[in-house]
Amino acid sequence: MINRVTIMVLDSLGIGAMPDAGKYGDAGADTLGHILDNYALKIPNLRNLGLGNITGAAAGRLAVSKPSGVFGRFAEESEGKDTITGHWEIAGLYTTEPFKTYPDGFPQELMEKFTEATGYGYLGNCPASGTEIIERLGEEHEMTGKVIVYTSADSVFQIAANTEIVPLEELYRICGIARGLLKGQFACGRVIARPYIIENGKRVRTSDRKDYAVSPPAATMLDLVKQAGKEVCAIGKISDIFNGQGVTEAIHTESNDDGITKTIETLGRDFGGMIFTNLVDFDSKFGHRRDPEGYGRAIEEFDRRLPEIMDAMGEEDILIMCSDHGNDPVHSGWNHTREYIFGLLAGAQVKQGVDLGTRDSFADMGATVVDILTDGKSKTQIGKSFRKEALE
Repeated sequence: MINRVTIMVLDSLGIGAMPDAGKYGDAGADTLGHILDNYALKIPNLRNLGLGNITGAAAGRLAVSKPSGVFGRFAEESEGKDTITGHWEIAGLYTTEPFKTYPDGFPQELMEKFTEATGYGYLGNCPASGTEIIERLGEEHEMTGKVIVYTSADSVFQIAANTEIVPLEELYRICGIARGLLKGQFACGRVIARPYIIENGKRVRTSDRKDYAVSPPAATMLDLVKQAGKEVCAIGKISDIFNGQGVTEAIHTESNDDGITKTIETLGRDFGGMIFTNLVDFDSKFGHRRDPEGYGRAIEEFDRRLPEIMDAMGEEDILIMCSDHGNDPVHSGWNHTREYIFGLLAGAQVKQGVDLGTRDSFADMGATVVDILTDGKSKTQIGKSFRKEALE
């Protein structure tokens, strides 16, 4: 019997372009493969579980002869390549249309409403890298008090501010107002608070980022587990992605390392249900900043702590590791890439060396979790459970 499932999302660690990647401008994208091209990855624990044995992953260069886990490649059924679409599909929802994006910035009508409703003027209103735009516009923001507004290839309305100029709670208030404006003709997937400070003369984003997402349109894996009377512990930005829906406890994190530590601490508690963790640094610090070496080191840091995670698990625990989209640090631009994601399972009751092949949807993971934790009594909207293939 499995009493608890932990899902850890290594945010953006894609394993190769989807067949339709070209229509997203992502032909040839391969996050893991291109990291390996630029950095000699030493990840013995992930390799031992079967990461390199997954179809197409790094062209087989990380494969081992006898993988100890269950492993597979998962295709994105939904349209899009953003954080919400990826996580929602993992949790059993199909997104029929990509969230609306704003490659030329947000409409003037909306920005006038934003200024009137918040009382703040704005700078930017263009697609940009978050670290670049605070350096470019930070001084003007600090002199005028106008907040910095920017977007990306994702459906995001990001508001950056120096917390000495706009205190954190005030920035959150502004983001809440923006969330209320961004609907209907101005629909947008997420509003993101991007606070920063000046440290040693350099503008540095803090860990107080906060996401304001739209609510899922139907019940997800989280709702179904909660409805079964079990706990749903969301670590990192998971609660924000699902707008708190289906979450029984939300835990803030400051970094990948902190997210791993808090996952281990939560595993040490006695409860049934699920832990859902997002490790965002892979995406935000290395994918978007096009840093393959930094990305590689971050994967190695996770790999070094993987034994700690597994040691914290009991006999009735299983661990699922996966990604939610790609963010190839060698690809052009600084945005997500349309890729297959990996899936790895480990635990005392997980079979050894089982290749799940290429699955039709990320949602197969959510379907499996719900199948396990409700003993087949509930089902996600989409997805096919691989419980029988994966568990003893």
